[in-house]
Amino acid sequence: MAYSVAREELASLEGPWQSLLPPGGGKAVFCSPLWLKTWWDEFQDGRELLLLGVRDEGRLVGVAPLLREGDRLLLAGDTNVCDYMDVVALEGREEGVLDAVLHALGEEPWGELVLWGVPAYSPTLAVLPRLAERLGYNLSVEVEDVCPRVVLPASWEEYVGGLDRKDRHELRRKMRRLFRSGDVLFHPCQLVPEVESHLDDFLRQHAASRHEKALFMSERMARFFRRMALNLAEQGLVRLFCLEVNGVRAASVLCFDSGDELLLYNSGYDPALSPLAVGLLSKALALQQAIEEGKRCFDFLRGAEAYKYDLGGKDLEVYRCVIRRRS
Repeated sequence: MAYSVAREELASLEGPWQSLLPPGGGKAVFCSPLWLKTWWDEFQDGRELLLLGVRDEGRLVGVAPLLREGDRLLLAGDTNVCDYMDVVALEGREEGVLDAVLHALGEEPWGELVLWGVPAYSPTLAVLPRLAERLGYNLSVEVEDVCPRVVLPASWEEYVGGLDRKDRHELRRKMRRLFRSGDVLFHPCQLVPEVESHLDDFLRQHAASRHEKALFMSERMARFFRRMALNLAEQGLVRLFCLEVNGVRAASVLCFDSGDELLLYNSGYDPALSPLAVGLLSKALALQQAIEEGKRCFDFLRGAEAYKYDLGGKDLEVYRCVIRRRS
């Protein structure tokens, strides 16, 4: 099956590209045209976007969103803010799309092609070695990061009962202490005006909760977070959970509601209330909400922070595939 590959513009690709995405999960968020547009508008820094559309008799069946950095081509995005990435393809057409992209890139100048952020379940990892070998390219594949996840049971009680004994005891103890401390309210913001009204608190708590988060949340990054949260909220993808204790906003958890998965993207809390473990418990309450809504999975996304395992997370590996032309 012969596919045609050509450079295309984001504006003309957006609708057909969106239709190629899975109905849920991390790729439905981070590999979407809306995500790329929001990220690119803030972080392009003069780089070249190489957006390849793959078509079968005029029908879009795949998209390779790449950017050029010197002698390298990379999937467009940034590991600091994008948790999953991949070449986008219609289900069942992954090998043909990748093959077409690699052949088309033979006409481009590059020494290294980097497909980063590829989740362990992606067909890319299965088909890329034989495609690279066929074209005479060197390929290296390594684990880039982990995304701890929890496969959710039918009830909160079943979830808590499935934790390690120590983690179960600690979670129950901290929950009791929090709810005995006074009036506790945990609520999601989903509509754009709600999300917008709570973003200042989220950004403030994010920066206040840890020194490295304060360094991360620069003025530019805060601008991206605002635009990203509001753009995704317009598509119904954002859940900004707010924990209030005795009328004080204690913690915020920014999640993506993607089909039957809830993805925990980032969070923050008021350090003055850290004795009540509001940082950890706001995440646990978001997980509880996902169970009550019948979600299949709670994804903590990138990073091996201890709290993710305390709450039952099991690693999903994310891979970095580097293709090099042989001398």
